[in-house]
Amino acid sequence: MQVQPYLMFDGRCEEALDFYAQALGAQTMVLMRLRDSPEPPSGECASAAPPGDKVMHAEFHIGETALMASDGDAGGRPVFQGISLALSSPSEAEARARFDALADGGAGVMPLAKTFFSPAFGMVNDRFGVSWMVVTDAG
Repeated sequence: MQVQPYLMFDGRCEEALDFYAQALGAQTMVLMRLRDSPEPPSGECASAAPPGDKVMHAEFHIGETALMASDGDAGGRPVFQGISLALSSPSEAEARARFDALADGGAGVMPLAKTFFSPAFGMVNDRFGVSWMVVTDAG
């Protein structure tokens, strides 16, 4: 069994994929747009379908982790609440670089600093509102 995060960027998915490629070295493995679907939207989705260039489904990898993403209904206001993505870095320098990259256009929640459990731990909400916990293993 496997559990994977599926992030709904509400119309900003492609922007998010580009940002994570720059900030974290993420690689987009799959990108399907709504216009690529062989079936037209039906039911309630037909009247509220986002433009065809929006992302229906994407898979991207950050390190060894696979995440999935979509534009959802493309309303332009992604909301992420009650969950954080934990990003482990092998060194304090890498943790600092990743933390700073994620904070670009976002908001720091807890500065990256030494804690009783890690040489470097901090929390940041990126420009899309995704909450990240950046940590260096105590090793």
